[in-house]
Amino acid sequence: MPFEADLAHALDRTTDSLEPDLTTLLGGAVERGRSRRRRRSAGAIAGVGACAVIAAAGLVIPGALIGTRSAGSDMEPVALAMPRSAISGAQMIDAVKKTFPGSRFAKEAGQSNNPSNPSGGWVANGAVDANDGHGAANVGVSALRLKLPLRDGEGLNCDNTAGRAEAGDTCELSELPSSAALPGGALVMSEKIAERRPIGSDPVPDSDIAHRWTTTVTLKSTGAQLQLVQWNTAGDFGGASLPKPTRDAPPLSQKQAVAALTGATWAPILGAVG
Repeated sequence: MPFEADLAHALDRTTDSLEPDLTTLLGGAVERGRSRRRRRSAGAIAGVGACAVIAAAGLVIPGALIGTRSAGSDMEPVALAMPRSAISGAQMIDAVKKTFPGSRFAKEAGQSNNPSNPSGGWVANGAVDANDGHGAANVGVSALRLKLPLRDGEGLNCDNTAGRAEAGDTCELSELPSSAALPGGALVMSEKIAERRPIGSDPVPDSDIAHRWTTTVTLKSTGAQLQLVQWNTAGDFGGASLPKPTRDAPPLSQKQAVAALTGATWAPILGAVG
């Protein structure tokens, strides 16, 4: 099935200990995550059309632990803690849609977490193709809980973007103060990554380079983490090349993405995770 790498980043946080079959759904997972660790092949959400993966990344996913990086990784293992309560894939999809009001949606996919069954996954994901009238975009969110104390890991540093400024990649770290909605405050990482996926030896024109924008919010008090991945393309991510861009900018700006992840729509998900 041609599910994309919206949640490549969520799947990106997957551990080697999981063996469910996500291979088909992860065909278009983000190259960065693919090179850093083996992706978890599980269930029905590699992201609609992307993760991204982003997986994680791209989606990021995940027995005691469903979030360690494999041997040879360029970063330290990321330990995941058991979520407080279950979150269904349908809940995640619904929350993603509410994050992009007024859009038309297609190719939705979701994955539930399962606190009672570690092999079922401790990361919840939701992804859709969304069109706000300015072009279709594959968007997705993953939800998980990191073990405390927080350490360097996915969504907590910009190590993976270092040295890629010439490609136009950017990464910024910031913090949000403690508030009623965010007790203890939160860490925020915002990335823009150019994804060059050539066909054979042919170079990819700049106009055909897909981009993904990743916004990660991690609560310092609980380790609950939401990661939003937005692509400027949509469609089938399973081939050798990414679909051509359909827009220049993501549906949500960095500021809007942070506001959405820390707002009322995602508050129940953050509470259930952490």
